[in-house]
Amino acid sequence: MTVSETASSPRLLVTGAGGQLGRRVVELLLEAGVANLVATSRDPAKLADLAARGVEIRRADFDDPASLAPAFAGIDRLLLVSTDSLDRPGRRIAQHRAAIAAAQAAGVQHVVYTSAPGARPQDGGGVIDDHFWTEQALAASAIPGWTILRHNLYAELLLMGAGQAVASGALYSATAGAGRAYVSREDCARIDAAALVKGQGRQILDVSGPAAVTQDEVAALYAKLSDKPVTHHDLPADALRQGLAGAGLPPPMVEVLVDFDVSASQGQHAIVTDAVAALTGRAPVSVEAFLETHKAAFS
Repeated sequence: MTVSETASSPRLLVTGAGGQLGRRVVELLLEAGVANLVATSRDPAKLADLAARGVEIRRADFDDPASLAPAFAGIDRLLLVSTDSLDRPGRRIAQHRAAIAAAQAAGVQHVVYTSAPGARPQDGGGVIDDHFWTEQALAASAIPGWTILRHNLYAELLLMGAGQAVASGALYSATAGAGRAYVSREDCARIDAAALVKGQGRQILDVSGPAAVTQDEVAALYAKLSDKPVTHHDLPADALRQGLAGAGLPPPMVEVLVDFDVSASQGQHAIVTDAVAALTGRAPVSVEAFLETHKAAFS
């Protein structure tokens, strides 16, 4: 993305700018010289540094739909970063629907939404179910244009369990040997920024790393980079759930991680595309290169 691509200077808004992804998107837009930037957060005080760099800061609380009309007023193009409200079923989809309704009412011309691979309805709801119904709400809206970016799992998730896997010599998953096209948060931020500036029409793009990597390959990379033996052990989903719960993870996080592995086992995470390179002009980082850069997480 270059400054020349942003010459028309529509007013752009990034939601969730207090989070890691949203903040990085704003930073990338600033680095590219994009003007007319608006960033929102439930707590605008968290964005004081962005305000100092010329970004207009507005309050937007997706649990308070009344806050969204003034937050989205005068916006041409909007990046809707999916929220992390997984504490109770239905909360996140209600938030997203409120945001889409407010964007339509405000006359927003294009919405970019950060979704997930294999978005589909699920019995009992869940993280993928939320994304599916958000996509449906966006498609059913009167918003003229939208871009749905189905981010594969962040490569950063590999760092969460790397130290324990290296220390114990064991990596556990319920992926049934299937691959996953991990993509770094930085690459996701780059494509999100590019789509916000120049996305056209109505499209759904799978956002992936350069290859689908199995957990056997992940274990081999852990071993290579740590110089210690690490073996992958594939488990049934219920066994993985019990192990994660026994490790003290909060129940909502346990369900999200198990859900991700089950989706991967069904091939939902193995889709590899050139979307990152096509929109940003630069190929995404590989899992091996990403882990090499973050070797400190293994110690």
